Amino acid sequence: MRVVLYPHGGSGNHGCEALVRSTAKIIGADVTLFSTSVGEDNKYSLHNVVSVKPQYNRIDPMSVSYPVAWVRNRFFKDSQAFDKLALKDFIALAKKSDVALSIGGDNYCYGVPEHIIYMNRCLAAAGVPMILWGCSIDPEAITGKTLDDLERYEHIIVRESLTADALRAKGFENVTLLPDPAFKLDAIGLPLPDGWADGNTVGINISPMVMGLDRGADMALRNYERLVEYIVNGTDMTVALIPHVVWWHNDDRKPLTYLYEKFKSSGRVLIIDDCGAESLKGYIARCRFMVAARTHASIAAYSSQVPTVVVGYSVKAKGIAKDLFGSYEHYVCPVQLLANEEELTTAFKWLMANENSIRNHYQEFMPGYVSKAMEMKSVVERIIKTKTI
Repeated sequence: MRVVLYPHGGSGNHGCEALVRSTAKIIGADVTLFSTSVGEDNKYSLHNVVSVKPQYNRIDPMSVSYPVAWVRNRFFKDSQAFDKLALKDFIALAKKSDVALSIGGDNYCYGVPEHIIYMNRCLAAAGVPMILWGCSIDPEAITGKTLDDLERYEHIIVRESLTADALRAKGFENVTLLPDPAFKLDAIGLPLPDGWADGNTVGINISPMVMGLDRGADMALRNYERLVEYIVNGTDMTVALIPHVVWWHNDDRKPLTYLYEKFKSSGRVLIIDDCGAESLKGYIARCRFMVAARTHASIAAYSSQVPTVVVGYSVKAKGIAKDLFGSYEHYVCPVQLLANEEELTTAFKWLMANENSIRNHYQEFMPGYVSKAMEMKSVVERIIKTKTI
């Protein structure tokens, strides 16, 4: 089975990296990843797992194709003439593959994804079967151009039931609900840093994206400050600040460094260096509790049976928590609704009070839930078989 994965923004977002690694593990086939940041992927050794190629090939101004594209753009108003050139290698390899998997994640949660829509049009025109893979979709976004694009997929595999319900309400029947592939991500246990309290450390992740979605007055950051203050002064636990995205324009280390500098004098707060997704999961797996803004930081915790509260901002956080616990109440703090700086601390106190029952639920529920992710391969094989008959 030959599989193409797209689009991929680079492994500096370790959630993206986790999706690729776990997808390759589940599919167990010849997988080629088309990436907009091959250098990042090489840095985190993703090329050892899949074949990594640039999503856009260089356009040579001296090539025969260039003046043709220029004429089409200038005189025939073809605004995507150069895009066709840039995607030439991607489309050529996709045509030789059995299926193209669009790494869904939350790509359909933040407005109309024009670049994905164009890539899908090219793939559809080339007769390449497409599957939207492990996605969450804002229900309000299933309209217009996004709706048209979703209808191009042979099948849609969703990672939580809120998205599945929204798609089915729109008439989609080609929908399968399965866990996010990253529930199957392996964990690497690097040596723990000095100061880590074995079995008594709280992992904390915050993102600039979450901070930009609060009600203002730095409400999200103030909630995190109060939480760390409570853990340091009101418990005997240590805090490990764990980044999960390190892109220059969206870097978790910036707010985490602020928290570290504010509380480092306590001797009970440490910050984890950037490393690959499997190593980050290794740290998260050894936490007693986790407070996460990034979805795949929370998935690393859930799949490691760590009691977790998510500072959520979209359908994905609510949907995943609902499927795991029957309700997202207490497990998700919607960042847009934070009205005072104690709310996250209140949610964390509830987590502490219910630690044993949560762990008991994990032991009974999580092994079966995580194993379902492996069913994604059979869905892909069925689609391929249907298209080749």
